[in-house]
Amino acid sequence: MDLAFTVQTRIYKPVAEVFDAVYNPKKLVQYFAMGNVEGALDEGTTAYWQFSHVKSDPIPVIVKVMEKNKRIVLEWAANEHDKQEVKRTESYNTTIEMVFESLGASETMERITESGWDENKGALAGSYQNCSGWTQMLACLKMWIEHDIVLGMDGCSHS
Repeated sequence: MDLAFTVQTRIYKPVAEVFDAVYNPKKLVQYFAMGNVEGALDEGTTAYWQFSHVKSDPIPVIVKVMEKNKRIVLEWAANEHDKQEVKRTESYNTTIEMVFESLGASETMERITESGWDENKGALAGSYQNCSGWTQMLACLKMWIEHDIVLGMDGCSHS
């Protein structure tokens, strides 16, 4: 069993604008990692994302690939819920691939795939939570970039 998922949405903006909204930390913090974002998603660097609805330290996001207006590949620590079931003593990373496909002058399809979890119940639960999180990220991006509306844990507001 390969624990992986893909989510996607069509965004009615040019691919360069959609890509920049994910790549640029000043934009990403407006609709997704609203606690704090440090660092652009440049290949070979580590950015740090902090989420305002979760009380935690900033999460290191390792940038493996950055192809402008086409693709970003990231790694971060696997999110497992049942830590007692894990038989290893060290953590491991999952891989996130974001693909930006131009559908014309003013439309973009963004796909996000996350893969690489161990095969256990805790990893399966973590993959479901992350699938939900990436789905929410795409919804928040779409509303922010198309309509200037910020979706948050407490509802919507115009930015």
